[in-house]
Amino acid sequence: MSSHELDVIGIGNALVDVLSHESETFLERHGLAKGTMHLIDEARAGALYDAMGPAVEISGGSAANTMVGVASFGGRAHYIGKVRNDQLGAVFSHDLKSVGVQYTTPMATSGPSTGRCLIVVTADAQRTMNTYLGASTQLGPADVDARLIARGRILYLEGYLFDPPAAQEAFRAAAGFAHAAGRKVALTLSDPFCVDRHRAAFVDLVERHVDVLFANEVEICALYEANEFDAALQQVRRHCEIAALTRSERGSVVVAGDEVHVIEAQKVNAVVDTTGAGDLYASGFLFGLSRGMDLPTCGRFGSLAAAEVISHVGARPVTPLAEIAGAS
Repeated sequence: MSSHELDVIGIGNALVDVLSHESETFLERHGLAKGTMHLIDEARAGALYDAMGPAVEISGGSAANTMVGVASFGGRAHYIGKVRNDQLGAVFSHDLKSVGVQYTTPMATSGPSTGRCLIVVTADAQRTMNTYLGASTQLGPADVDARLIARGRILYLEGYLFDPPAAQEAFRAAAGFAHAAGRKVALTLSDPFCVDRHRAAFVDLVERHVDVLFANEVEICALYEANEFDAALQQVRRHCEIAALTRSERGSVVVAGDEVHVIEAQKVNAVVDTTGAGDLYASGFLFGLSRGMDLPTCGRFGSLAAAEVISHVGARPVTPLAEIAGAS
């Protein structure tokens, strides 16, 4: 790889994660549907934050977590996402760079504060997310550099980015730049409610612009309004080059045309927090794919990364993934 080439470039909502362990009663009291992501305004974010118990605060955002994972495998990752020039924005930027992810998006100097995701983790390790997008909604086409995108072997797009209109424009522009440079475009569907809000646009993207699709079982069924996983699988295999579909403890299924690979989940001693499991699965898969590995190996790297991140609190690895992959 040349000194200027990147393995993966990720674009997404730049957020700071605030994680707290709470009871099922807490979810009921605040009207939260377990295991989903809800967009909230700044006032709601403040009220929920005040109600939450002791919390862990760490830079997050789905695609940013994935880029951290790619770097942890030893890959060259770059992240594009918007923060405000405030305290949380400075923390976000420092955290990314400190783990080896390149980050050069100019900070917003006006408008909303840096976005945050309030994550409630229940005893069953499920995470329920409440997201104030803040400054991340200001990401637009002007923040996407065609020369930068052309350097990345794979462009990775975060489905959550489909909510703000300006960011959606940036998303499409970046995909166009990537394909013009002969690069691959990957998309994660992110959340079933996100899919429901933008189903027609997502289907169009998958069929016409996406080479590699990431989704969990619920998301892929939501995309095709299918009642069964197998029915959704049969549809997606006709619509994009590669689909990596995760199924929690049942591992994942990777399809590419006539190829079908069933990847077992890596065993863990205890599932502590599922936050970031899908993000880190994508990091392992993308790292492998960017380095020319076969699909079963890509899937295995995804499973290794997901297993590491669900074994502790937080959405980023604490053990270098390159060590885990090398020892496996």
